Amino acid sequence: MSDITEATLRHEIAHLARVELLSPKPQETEDFFTKLLGMYVTKREGQSTYLRGYEDPYQWSLKITESAEPGLGHMGLRTTSPEALDRRLDSLRADGNECNWIPDGEELGYGKTFAFKSADGHNIHIMWEADNYVAPPELSSKIVTRKSRKPLQGMPVKRLDHLNLMASDVGGVRDTFERNLGFRTTESVLDGDTQIGAWMSSNILGHEVACMRDMTGGKGRLHHIAFFYGNAQHNIDAAEMFREYDIEIEAGPDTHGITQGQFLYVFEPGGNRIELFGEPGFLHLQPDLETQIWQLSDIDTGLAIGGAKLPWETYFTYGTPSPLPLAEHREKFADFGPGAAPAEEPVSVSS
Repeated sequence: MSDITEATLRHEIAHLARVELLSPKPQETEDFFTKLLGMYVTKREGQSTYLRGYEDPYQWSLKITESAEPGLGHMGLRTTSPEALDRRLDSLRADGNECNWIPDGEELGYGKTFAFKSADGHNIHIMWEADNYVAPPELSSKIVTRKSRKPLQGMPVKRLDHLNLMASDVGGVRDTFERNLGFRTTESVLDGDTQIGAWMSSNILGHEVACMRDMTGGKGRLHHIAFFYGNAQHNIDAAEMFREYDIEIEAGPDTHGITQGQFLYVFEPGGNRIELFGEPGFLHLQPDLETQIWQLSDIDTGLAIGGAKLPWETYFTYGTPSPLPLAEHREKFADFGPGAAPAEEPVSVSS
């Protein structure tokens, strides 16, 4: 890797391409994404359903897989070239990460792929080969940059935007993304000398992967996956829709100080937290911009500029999989708040 400059390394990962979401209620989870968020079903196979937003570039960006518990099956990052794929593999292995090739054809529409685990146990896939989505005539859009026609159902999301991981050691996860995958940390939250949050990107977006400290002491859990609207009003309209159809809203709509992205957090029926992202927030056009640091003392502004309260009893402690249903978790952590020691609800994702 000695002949690869830092600037080149930062362009070896193009973007977050796909996420597999585990659900104990796969049909209800599918209904949430199709009937309410207007995503298209690409294929159903075995225990999984493949979906995409109307501007997602590939065959699918979201895979829903039936499972005993909710959570993250895997996240998939696409490289910028086949050579970049090999270099990222070499870099990860040189640092002692176990990487294994996924059998060809295992994931619909994607080719040569290797998998490894983050320092906290999250499953990560890296690939270059991806089939571009080609809409059938009935879904073809007159807007040439749009992969398919905007659906007339629900409040349709455009595309997958980002995901947020929970970890016992944020620094360990951040180190792998920076050292081996070429991400830069755009913003970070510190509690004294302890890093409790990192927002990371391989392109101009404020983040495509974030990592927050799991205040329960757990490992390898999912905080949320996010889908992009591109319009703040859509978050407001979506909130009304969720109220009408009994989808629990955790917080929002409002605007984060961190990333300046517009948010709305809800829980889909399978138990996973989903974020709807309005406008994209701050774009990192400046290639040498240093990591912007937030202190825990400023967290209210960092979380919500407009004053919305992100509940400590869930937002900083609830991730999937969870040993407790959401209602019981909320009751158990009702008194949890800023400055509290890690809660005694350790959770780890089994390997």
